[in-house]
Amino acid sequence: QVQLVESGGGVVQVGGSLQLSCAASGFRIIFTPMTWYRQTPGKERELVAMMPSDGGGRIWADSVKGRFTVSRDIGANSLYLDMTDLKSEDTAVYYCNARIGGNDYWGQGTQVTVSS
Repeated sequence: QVQLVESGGGVVQVGGSLQLSCAASGFRIIFTPMTWYRQTPGKERELVAMMPSDGGGRIWADSVKGRFTVSRDIGANSLYLDMTDLKSEDTAVYYCNARIGGNDYWGQGTQVTVSS
């Protein structure tokens, strides 16, 4: 059974940093494209950062380039999002996504609130 569990969200001041984690089970992330998305009320979910299955060329939202880093730990079967220089507009619920066999799987999300 595929399961994704995000953690690491919280309240941080503008300019601060946070690391989000996504623990995966039921599949191996080394074979799977993994993506971080975020969503704010009334808006569509938007892609933040994607890690291809080969760990190569990553895809970023323009708004986070140079500030966020996506990485993975194959042994821990986990995906990470390191966020620095956080801005108020980064406030959102962050979701981990895995695309397996053409199907999308989602975690429950973790709230990130950036306060000024």
